[in-house]
Amino acid sequence: MTEPTALRRNRDFVLLQTGQLLSTFGSSMSSLAYPLLALAVTHSPAKAGYVAAVIFIPLVAFNLIAGVAADRFERRRMMILADVVGAATLGTLGTLVLLDHAALWLILIAAFVDSTASIFYNAASRGAFRSVVPTAQLPTAASAVQARSAIVRLSAPPVGGALFGLARSLPFFADAVSYAFSTGSVLLMRTRFQEEREPRASTSLRSELVEGILYFARIPFLRATIVMIAVSNFTVAGIQFGVIVLAKRDGLSSAAVGGFVAFVGATTLLGSLASPLLRRVLSLNVIMLSELWAALGYAAFLVWPNVYVLAGAFAVQAFCFPNTDSAVAAYSYVLIPDRLIGRGMAASNTLRAIAAPFGPLAAGLLLASVSPRLTIAVLVAPTLVAAVLGTLSTAIRQAPPFEELAKASAPPRQPAD
Repeated sequence: MTEPTALRRNRDFVLLQTGQLLSTFGSSMSSLAYPLLALAVTHSPAKAGYVAAVIFIPLVAFNLIAGVAADRFERRRMMILADVVGAATLGTLGTLVLLDHAALWLILIAAFVDSTASIFYNAASRGAFRSVVPTAQLPTAASAVQARSAIVRLSAPPVGGALFGLARSLPFFADAVSYAFSTGSVLLMRTRFQEEREPRASTSLRSELVEGILYFARIPFLRATIVMIAVSNFTVAGIQFGVIVLAKRDGLSSAAVGGFVAFVGATTLLGSLASPLLRRVLSLNVIMLSELWAALGYAAFLVWPNVYVLAGAFAVQAFCFPNTDSAVAAYSYVLIPDRLIGRGMAASNTLRAIAAPFGPLAAGLLLASVSPRLTIAVLVAPTLVAAVLGTLSTAIRQAPPFEELAKASAPPRQPAD
């Protein structure tokens, strides 16, 4: 049996990751700049929370539709079109900010459209990822994706905060440029992004949506883990927004806020680098639950309500993010066939994102009316409940090793166009 090519020598995998690295770098800068811009325009944490929530809404509203589109249409073209829409949106917002015409409603629209474009791009890119990565290398490749995201979280926020401090329009213009690099990488890739499809009678959008959801829902492990991650995402999104608001309330600069986010990125990167070792020495059950039980660290903020303590506790939990996410991603790519990968992963991401918009919204409303201590306590409580239920879950405890699944279902590599 021929050994698969090392990922670092896999040309199309490197191209895909490079393009997405540059694109997510730009998106990370603008995602920090959106609430900072809303705070600067409105001086209201609650209204800034609306902007942060709007970024998450398309994850729930359009994930399933994007998944159907990724399984029905040519994925390469879909990724390029999404890049074009995102670049136009960010360029327009940057121009409005430069001209001092960025009202709150315009910021909300731009954040919504930008996030929607990302949803459609990501839905198609999952098929590309599956096509260029051999099945046996999926856990390693998923860890590499998490490392890429961690590098972005480490480096992009300070750059975005510094650019915002120089000129409020700069992070948005930089994000618009990053989309061009993403498009270039997609155009250079040779691998086909989907398997050949057997001709079949046309089906309705509803039936295709239901098919993807039901396939995903029948897998106990994926069903249990995604519900747990969805609850955790409520806490994570709320805490991240709370760090931004509390830092600005304490008079810290935009660059300092970016530094907090970068600190979280640093611990996420450490978690990504440690992921291969942790997979060897820890059970899947421990890896899956570590992100949830790490939320106990926020008790330190309840004792000492300081934004530095909050950021530190967030960073500790962030160490666990890449291990949990890469494990779920690897299992998902093996368990879901190519013809359903768009819809199956869309169902997964919809469920995991469904609670996220309420995190920053709840954090903004609570910080405007109650103490930071109570705000953090409310945000963390659901995750600790999920940790207890996850510990008792037989679906997680009895999940088979990844190697067994990989041997049973290894899809063929796609030929070059």
